[in-house]
Amino acid sequence: MAVKFYWYPKCSTCRNAKKWLEENDVTYEAIDIVKEPPSKEELLEMMEQSGLEEKKFFNTSGMKYRELNMKEKLPEMDRNQKAQVLSEDGMLIKRPLVYNGNEVTVGFKENEFIEKWLQK
Repeated sequence: MAVKFYWYPKCSTCRNAKKWLEENDVTYEAIDIVKEPPSKEELLEMMEQSGLEEKKFFNTSGMKYRELNMKEKLPEMDRNQKAQVLSEDGMLIKRPLVYNGNEVTVGFKENEFIEKWLQK
């Protein structure tokens, strides 16, 4: 089964992750995170299955995050509200976001990719 690879083509980290997936023969479906951000439901699923703190799904160093003053707003939001905001603007999502229905990685750390995406 192919993983969903949400990425932003202009992002060098995303390009490095894409190259890693290709070099390691990981089948993926590349989805432009700005044109087609994951749905609220899919984001809720990812948050649940990842076990990560919800803030990890936000691109906290991005301009959009600062423009919308998300640092102040996040503590007041519940998981549904956070997923809704992320689903409405792919630039708010930390990328790349890789998901196969069970496993999730947020960002690109080679050791995490090895652990999650290399066939065992």
